[in-house]
Amino acid sequence: MKYKKVIEAKFIDRPNRFVATVEIDGAPQTVHVKNTGRCRELLPKGATVYLSVSDNPHRKTAYDLIAVIKERQGKTPLTINMDSQIPNDVACEWLAASGLFSDNARIRREVTHKSSRFDIYVEDGERKAFIEVKGVTLEEDGIAMFPDAPTERGVKHLRELTECIGEGYEAYILFVIQMKGVRELRPNDNTHRAFGDALRRAAEAGVGIMAIDCNVTPDTIEANGTVPVVV
Repeated sequence: MKYKKVIEAKFIDRPNRFVATVEIDGAPQTVHVKNTGRCRELLPKGATVYLSVSDNPHRKTAYDLIAVIKERQGKTPLTINMDSQIPNDVACEWLAASGLFSDNARIRREVTHKSSRFDIYVEDGERKAFIEVKGVTLEEDGIAMFPDAPTERGVKHLRELTECIGEGYEAYILFVIQMKGVRELRPNDNTHRAFGDALRRAAEAGVGIMAIDCNVTPDTIEANGTVPVVV
């Protein structure tokens, strides 16, 4: 995935979860943040961030904050994509080339099943699978973790995927790690133990737990390869 036009800026502050103040060419500017998560560890004052330039002249903000450079003491900085709308695109591209399904598989997005709406639905001959996608931006000491804030919605998704297994479907949760340079993914039990417990129950019930990392630049993101998940 490639963004059309991206510029560099310096992060100043984040008045609320939807907008941030950044410095562009020495002047403060309000920008939209394409990630409503906390992201506190990613956005210290002075952090280098990257903004996608909007082509909509009627928008209140002319830029979207999409990526950040995370400085790490004694380690190589990480370029992290923060766009919460991009993981589904990355997941679909990866699935098409992953070998998990055949070349003839039909991949559909945003499919409703009973009272649930799943990110991806796949039909491949007699195989029918629901897939829920989670973007991951939290990293500590080379370990990616999810979630970065309590997510009852995530717990609900895991319960619904488990129900799909009981109905004869395949079910997967796919973590899209929006960076390169982590060695594994773990549930963030310290932040939301209920999600970690739900993930472990889902795995025991037969839900596939998968994670992939991404090659990220200021203006691109593409799936790289699978990452071990330690539940």
